[in-house]
Amino acid sequence: MIKKLLTGAVLTTMVFSAQSALAADYTLRFGHLANEQNIWHQAAEKFKEEVEANSDGRIEVRLYPSEQLGSEMDVINSIQLGTADMTITGESLQNWAPKAAMMAVPYAFRDSDHLHAAVSGEIGAEIEEQIIERTNLVPLAWFERGPRELTSNRPIRTPDDLDGLRLRVPNVPLFVDTWQAMGARPTPMAFSEVFTALQQNTLEGQENPLSLIESASFNEVQDYVNMTGHVRSWIYVVIGRNQLENMPDDLQQVVRDAAETMQAYESELFVEDQERLEQALQERGMEFIEVDVDAFAEAARPAVLEALTPEQRELFDAIQDL
Repeated sequence: MIKKLLTGAVLTTMVFSAQSALAADYTLRFGHLANEQNIWHQAAEKFKEEVEANSDGRIEVRLYPSEQLGSEMDVINSIQLGTADMTITGESLQNWAPKAAMMAVPYAFRDSDHLHAAVSGEIGAEIEEQIIERTNLVPLAWFERGPRELTSNRPIRTPDDLDGLRLRVPNVPLFVDTWQAMGARPTPMAFSEVFTALQQNTLEGQENPLSLIESASFNEVQDYVNMTGHVRSWIYVVIGRNQLENMPDDLQQVVRDAAETMQAYESELFVEDQERLEQALQERGMEFIEVDVDAFAEAARPAVLEALTPEQRELFDAIQDL
């Protein structure tokens, strides 16, 4: 009996010792809105893999996709309070850092290369500096988002073709003003209501990235994808500044290196996914229309410039000069 008790005590000690040896020094709670099939989550999994391997287990990354920790704003607030550590966020950051509004300004960027040059250069550094200063969040990496495109049941090649098109837009004043300036009749509406409104012809068009056009099955109620590319944007993977700086320098570097690897990995997935989306929508019967992008940008410009603050206008002009 005594032998059994001793054996049990030894085994218990060994188990606790093993658990202590396996316990990480730091845990990063990484919550975001994408589901587990989304390329953002796949990139987050790559980050977890890199961090845990290269920190020799001293850092554990726990992933919480599909808003398990709450909405984007909820997680940002949780990071600032110290109850979460990382998230993926976009133009919501302009609530604190006005320069982050550049992440969703119509026709700020001519194409993908132009966006990459801005975000990877001095302009991106300026935006990130204000984000860190105003939010106490540190951008570790950024992902390009698919451009917003216009769908309709008639081809749209120039602003003249809009001619009062009843168009759903998000409840964003700049989006409403921009589409009005280009000749459409924009109507703010909840995304969940758009399919039915298109089906009933209450609306004639909507605008979203290809990923949402596919997932919402808009191909069932819209014939054309007009390649307006009117909003090119990106999102940041951020970590709480306090959480990052609480780590020793070598582990901070592990996190930054893993973020760099994650960014490159997601970039490859993004290019492949955009090609897949276009092919999938064509196979479902949608026709892709090349538009006069310069004409749309020119028509949108007065509304865009009027909406920008002097600080934002200076940044917008710098982007145009690239």
